[in-house]
Amino acid sequence: MILQIMIGTGVIFLSVLFGGVGVLLMEIGFLRSHKWLMREPHGPKLLVFMCAMAVMILSIITLGVWTWAMTFWLLGLFATLEEAVYFALVSYTTLGFGDVLLEREWRLLSGMAAANGLLNFGLLTAVMVEALRQIRLGQAETRRKHRP
Repeated sequence: MILQIMIGTGVIFLSVLFGGVGVLLMEIGFLRSHKWLMREPHGPKLLVFMCAMAVMILSIITLGVWTWAMTFWLLGLFATLEEAVYFALVSYTTLGFGDVLLEREWRLLSGMAAANGLLNFGLLTAVMVEALRQIRLGQAETRRKHRP
């Protein structure tokens, strides 16, 4: 049990680290595009920014799933990489079909993968909402300054 917790904690840390780096990259992109986002027309730019953020967030989530999948596969818990990726995806998204399961001595890892996914989805959703809120506030302020 201790080995599972140690391995799971390490994978969670790695996944959260990837998420943090992704958020940092999104912040850099936001700062670089801030002036462009504040100029009219606002709607199309907001749509482009939102789509770019969604792709970045999906990339971070995919990286988290692959981190868990590689852990499962390297531990020899699944016969194929496809099965490890499938189980990691189902666990990370907390879908939990139950058609593929870990052996009893490794089953704590599935719960840790689910907790990691739940945490990352929540954090990344909060980042996206806050970024969009800040853009909309900045655009409203720009509009207010330029109206007679």
